[in-house]
Amino acid sequence: MKKFAETPFLPTEVEIEAISDNEAKISAYPFEDGFAITLAHPLRRLLLSSSVGYAPIAVKIEGASHEFDSLRGMLEDIAIFVINLKNIKFKINGDKEQVVVEYSFNGPREIKGEDLINSDVEIVSKDAHLATINSDCNLTFSVIIQRGIGYMPSEDIRDIVGPDYIPIDAFFTPVKKVVYDIEKMLVEDNPNFEKAVFTIQTNGQISPITAFKEAVSVMYSQMSVFNKVFDLSEVTVSESGEEPVELRELVVKIDDLNLSARSFNSLDRAGLKFLGELVLMSEVEVKNIKNLGKKSYDEIAEKLESLGYPVENTLPENVASALRRKLEQLKA
Repeated sequence: MKKFAETPFLPTEVEIEAISDNEAKISAYPFEDGFAITLAHPLRRLLLSSSVGYAPIAVKIEGASHEFDSLRGMLEDIAIFVINLKNIKFKINGDKEQVVVEYSFNGPREIKGEDLINSDVEIVSKDAHLATINSDCNLTFSVIIQRGIGYMPSEDIRDIVGPDYIPIDAFFTPVKKVVYDIEKMLVEDNPNFEKAVFTIQTNGQISPITAFKEAVSVMYSQMSVFNKVFDLSEVTVSESGEEPVELRELVVKIDDLNLSARSFNSLDRAGLKFLGELVLMSEVEVKNIKNLGKKSYDEIAEKLESLGYPVENTLPENVASALRRKLEQLKA
């Protein structure tokens, strides 16, 4: 018989597939029709706008006073040097939000990203070209590396750094691409359920899994503003990898319920091993268990009542579906 839903169906499964160090696929399911995109779209926006990354925000070059200057012995003009520097992906070691790193190079040589590695920073884009200098050049410069999110134009940075520094447009976002697909899936003969599949690619400053975790955290933080008006503090969210509390209670083994030997043997012969199997049954189904007499039925009904699951009640559809899947896994 079709049952009326009282709450939206809650997805219970998450799959993570690491495609490479900088790319991953994350799937969540099953969602009711229309719910997957409701979650996927804001998560995509948060991944692209709120992921924490690192960027050079200013550079001071000895012998150059502004970005339109040139330096003797360096092939690139200062403007090209700044563009090349902006394209190098730094990563600050430790928990500092900002570091100032100093460099000095003598020619002739080509300077690449890997040449900028030191104790303060790692370089993700090791093969990125920075500059070419000849034997007449001594290139000495310092770079301010900042931790942040989003984008900040050089005009806003100019007032933050010292007058000797050339400000640089700061692109902090480490997420290069986020694509989500909504796939149809079958749940208990119902083809109208959905799976949300995210494909995330980063520039290597953070892993795609970390980026996704941070986006989810930001979403929770944004929604918490409503706690000021609506008391949502008692909403239970299970930690990753843990079963919801109600589900854990329902997978207790029947032999832990302290039933009489007669009642336990009747359930055992019927192949019932877990409390949740009884809770999923209707009153008629429980009464029709083979060799279960009235006295045993009364004992079982009393036990279910004491645990908060009277036989005449039914579970919410989302909990019942999650419980069926969990029981299938336990009995496989």
